[in-house]
Amino acid sequence: MSSAPGTAAPGGGGRPRDRQIDRAVLDAASELLDSGGFAQLTLEKVARRAGTTRPAIYRRWAGRAPLALAAVAARLSVPEAPDTGCTLCDLGESLGVFLGAYRATRPDVLAALYAECAPDPALRKRYLAVVVEPSRRAVAATLAHAASRGDLREDVDQDQVVDLFASLVQYRALFGDTHLSDEEAENVIELVLRGLAVDYDALLARSAALELEHRGGPGAPHVHLPD
Repeated sequence: MSSAPGTAAPGGGGRPRDRQIDRAVLDAASELLDSGGFAQLTLEKVARRAGTTRPAIYRRWAGRAPLALAAVAARLSVPEAPDTGCTLCDLGESLGVFLGAYRATRPDVLAALYAECAPDPALRKRYLAVVVEPSRRAVAATLAHAASRGDLREDVDQDQVVDLFASLVQYRALFGDTHLSDEEAENVIELVLRGLAVDYDALLARSAALELEHRGGPGAPHVHLPD
């Protein structure tokens, strides 16, 4: 069986990049991040585990921070904002995307990686693009859908609400001992919507009805956060 075709290295010229090496290096970096955190990630360890060389890694990534970002990006999916017509349900799903983006990586990895990326504008921009912005866009789209249905008060600043949710999730992920739990996330969603909704009781009733229909019986929780 032939190997997958390579991809041309940036800048043109030279031999095509070997996708098998790319995959082996990213897998090795992910395993090292999971086992020892960012502080223990070195290109020597990655090369040894991936069965390649440091020069081969440097041809692909300029250092351990870009490599770590690529490894984190490889395990994160690009979220799509749900739009079921249920603001409580959709916001729960969107916040679950936020939580999932951080739960996919050890808390000490993200904090240390951001500290390494922050002084470099290009790396900082890449970190935000990989770790932060996709989830923020999902929450922002969910709020926009809710506003278009008339579920939110007209004076609500949606950007500030996104910042509110993001700040809580990111603070716990970067500086706390544990990630935000599902129960805590549900409590935050309900607390915030009590202040933002035109008719919170109507949102609650809609959520309960949809959950009842989905589960086929009574006793369903208001907000569903994905596992």
